[in-house]
Amino acid sequence: MTTIRLDAAQLGDRVEELADLLVDTVDGGASVGFLAPLDRAEAVAWWRGRAAGVARGQLAVWAAHDGDRVVGTVSLAFPDKPNSRHRAELVKLMVHRDARGRGLGRSLLATAERAALAAGVTLLHLDTETDSPAEHLYRTAGWTRAGVIPDYATDPAGVLRPTTLYYRRIAAG
Repeated sequence: MTTIRLDAAQLGDRVEELADLLVDTVDGGASVGFLAPLDRAEAVAWWRGRAAGVARGQLAVWAAHDGDRVVGTVSLAFPDKPNSRHRAELVKLMVHRDARGRGLGRSLLATAERAALAAGVTLLHLDTETDSPAEHLYRTAGWTRAGVIPDYATDPAGVLRPTTLYYRRIAAG
């Protein structure tokens, strides 16, 4: 398995595979901002829309490849405000259902954490559906639970669900 950081051109080259991953993730029940069934064209358009943020350096995207197929991704969103350059938001950690249970999610999380530290980021934050497999990953990877917001977003089936906020301080060492 190989994980690479995608530049805007590479994201464009991989948009179809990234869209397949997004569709699979939503169809598998993960709450990543979309309702099921997710139209593939909508998934392609969403990923194409990320290229500008990648080109500006406001978004970093990593893709994990198993052969010639994208099976996982994670992103960091960097704020553009001067008083928040020390932090970033971890977004869209996704693992294809066929690749789950092999440590890929934890590996992608570690990749993002190392890259954040290399970029001078010392604080990461995220939100995730409460009681989801993703929440278990963050908790066991050493992230700190900050609190729960009720009825924050719907799951892919359209049911309102709470979200849990997490953060992680990172430092060299």
